[in-house]
Amino acid sequence: MTRFQSAAALTLWLSLLGLTGCENTVTTHFDPLSISGRTGSAPDIGYDGTMHIAAAARSTGDYSNAVNLYRHAAKLDPQNPEPLVALGDTLLIIGKPDEAILNYNAALKLNAKDISALRGLAKAYLKTGRPDLAASPLAVAYQQTPNDPKLLLLIGVADDFIGQHANAQARYQQGLRYAPADQSLLLNLALSLALSERYDQAIATLQPLTYAPTATPADRQTLALIYGLKGDEKNARALASRDLDTSAVDHNLAFYDTLRRLPPAARTRAILSASAASRPQS
Repeated sequence: MTRFQSAAALTLWLSLLGLTGCENTVTTHFDPLSISGRTGSAPDIGYDGTMHIAAAARSTGDYSNAVNLYRHAAKLDPQNPEPLVALGDTLLIIGKPDEAILNYNAALKLNAKDISALRGLAKAYLKTGRPDLAASPLAVAYQQTPNDPKLLLLIGVADDFIGQHANAQARYQQGLRYAPADQSLLLNLALSLALSERYDQAIATLQPLTYAPTATPADRQTLALIYGLKGDEKNARALASRDLDTSAVDHNLAFYDTLRRLPPAARTRAILSASAASRPQS
């Protein structure tokens, strides 16, 4: 098993729990100039072809060309919000949420009820630590798709950001009724319960996922954090050691102890700050 080399493996909330959009792919570079009809004899492939190639570029990790191609598609069909939303999604993947926000807002000017744009805008605001601004697009989206697990996850995260953990837990549980095996919902629910100091419930929620054959380092390190917040150093160390080297384990255990001694509101802020500091930009 690959062992992480720093306590940045503590990446929580947005980074561990399904909000970063990071993808592990092999990068294949396309030349957008050679496929956009500007090479002399080559025919213009048009909007649909440009979107298809942009999606292929993004799927292979060629985000730079995907961005250029989505921008070109937006010029080809300026009244269509689709390329603007896809551009926003790609910018989020490469760690540019402020630019993503501009494109989501541009898409919403074309269609104020575009669900993908509303979700993307809310996600971008959450990634920049602005849950207050996420509330409006989330409310509009919820009116249209109240049973969407992905949307319920975002609403829950926004509630957790402002300390409304009971409301957040209700949203995660609502989402789990529609997607019982959703990893992001389970992880967020467990962390929210831990932030409410309901440690035994948090552990019971996360243990089945953590010990499943498909468990990831993110699952284990989240449960290690919860054990640490509870003050159970033995189990926290055992889980952390599955993926971290000794120095990182010691660092994390010291961090857990510091968190545990903070007042609840300060503890939540500290965890969210750790998430923002270590959020991957891939």
